[in-house]
Amino acid sequence: MGDSSALSEYTIVRRRSDRPGSGWRRAVHLLSGGLVNPGIGPAEHRRQELALRVRRPLPGPRQIAVVSMKGGVGKTTVTALLGLMLAEHRGDRIVALDANPDAGTLADRLTGKTDSTVRDLLDGVEDVASLSDVARYTTLAGRLQVLASEQDPARSEAFDRAEYERVCAVLARFYNVVVTDSGTGMVHSAMDGTLALTNGLVVVGSLTVDGASRAAKTLDWLVAHGHGRVVERAVVVLSRDRTSKEIDTELLIGYFSARCRAVVVVPHDPHLATGGRIELDALRPATADAFLEIAALVADDFAVDDFAADDSAVGDSAADHFVGAATGTDHDRPGHGA
Repeated sequence: MGDSSALSEYTIVRRRSDRPGSGWRRAVHLLSGGLVNPGIGPAEHRRQELALRVRRPLPGPRQIAVVSMKGGVGKTTVTALLGLMLAEHRGDRIVALDANPDAGTLADRLTGKTDSTVRDLLDGVEDVASLSDVARYTTLAGRLQVLASEQDPARSEAFDRAEYERVCAVLARFYNVVVTDSGTGMVHSAMDGTLALTNGLVVVGSLTVDGASRAAKTLDWLVAHGHGRVVERAVVVLSRDRTSKEIDTELLIGYFSARCRAVVVVPHDPHLATGGRIELDALRPATADAFLEIAALVADDFAVDDFAADDSAVGDSAADHFVGAATGTDHDRPGHGA
């Protein structure tokens, strides 16, 4: 018979989610007045499994960093949609923080409001004693709280590691998950704080030579600066928004899979390509599925506490070989012949 773990809410309660939510199965269910239920299809079943993983319990506050050495590969888009997916499927408090020192656009993509910023929160941090106090500085995108970056370049440049850590300390008191949109400058002081506090890392690149090589060099830099453990547990997101048939996609996926925990390819989506306000309902199903998978992968590591930095380092750049291989020109590189 097995032990008592076989009996739970998920095994004995007939759930509403077993009713088909899309496609011909939903049509049959509706047209029959609910008398005929063909059940959910494989795609919907997978979505339910991913959503269940996203909802896994948290042992404590978690900090997720989204990073890239190169701009224009979709880092802010990934941060926004990761935050939206976590907030949509979890019942706790999620906040997206724009830590970009160069007038980041996270709030523009999510709410369109940047009246209150992280700098304002820092200025009033001594008066923050409750969630409602923090909420004076955030805006709301669905169930996701958003804390905008400073839009004045003179003030945003002063956002350093100590201030980032102070902001995160406040947010961790009132939010279960903080998703940080980091700047592209890996050596910036705020980035040091981001990496020191992170419980999970998402590295963003694209299916192009420059976008993929920069993602690889981001991993190289992290390992060389003592973050090898974080790299091993990282999730790599590759955007297909701008690519070519000449790019060996499978090679890139294999390369990053060997270095990190998981790789997700995000398909082109016209809604995201506009660069405007992001709405979950406007995404193509394949895009929504990709970001739900990213959220599930991030949540899989919520129970992992050992993200301590190590002293691992690389010699020759690990990115050098794969750039040539992905473009079919590896034979031109000295020392990298077949």
